[in-house]
Amino acid sequence: MNLLIRAEFRRLLATRMWGGLLLAAAVLGGGMFGAMALAGPENFDPPMPGLDTEAGLRAILGILGYTAFVPAAAGALAVTSEYRHRTAAVTFLFAPRRGRVLAAKLATYAVVGLAYGLVLAGTAAVALFAVAAARDVSLGLPATAVLALLGRIAVAMVVYLLLGAGVGALIHHQVAALCVVIGYLYVGEPVLMMIPGVNTLYPILPGGATAALTDFTYVADAISTELGSGTVNLLPPAAGALLLTAYAVAASAIALLLLLRRDVT
Repeated sequence: MNLLIRAEFRRLLATRMWGGLLLAAAVLGGGMFGAMALAGPENFDPPMPGLDTEAGLRAILGILGYTAFVPAAAGALAVTSEYRHRTAAVTFLFAPRRGRVLAAKLATYAVVGLAYGLVLAGTAAVALFAVAAARDVSLGLPATAVLALLGRIAVAMVVYLLLGAGVGALIHHQVAALCVVIGYLYVGEPVLMMIPGVNTLYPILPGGATAALTDFTYVADAISTELGSGTVNLLPPAAGALLLTAYAVAASAIALLLLLRRDVT
């Protein structure tokens, strides 16, 4: 297993995609998030509470969770690329036990996802504290609470990368896998949240679990207010983390069962 994991790391380091992934994390965390903090949530359209309030700080931190499509797409792209370029057949020729190969891939992707999450959270923390100092704003949460929330966001990024890899293993077609991952996150769940009755399922969907993990209720509350429905009660953060992990494990398990029976060519 160790040899397979090392081989997967060498494979990843030989590509440019993962360097680009970490660069994207720095741009999103330090750049996009820093620009939002500098502009101030109170100046958004529609306006949100400021950084000096707990609600405003949690909301702007939670927006980082909506960048989860990046690691999810990267995971799907990494797996489907092997089928697109026919390298999966060579891998299984030298390591016929496909279950071990997939396990090594998932272990490798988990490390890469953690690196992405740490870069995203770290650069966001630097940007936030720098902006707060420059604007002379007292943040609405203690520094330890801010770092804890950013840590949860980093964990969510790991799970989404694994989830994307699981989807990629299920759907070998690269474009289709990317459409499923990105389309569900940005079209599927928001549509489901607007359907009366169905929106009560939001807390147990991946987006709801992420919102629970990161304490980000702004979007759910806004949609509930717009529709005149009741407030959505999210799961506790720990339960959200477990549910997200369960989604990733389920996708990986189904992918493994199909992989054992499917022709990789």
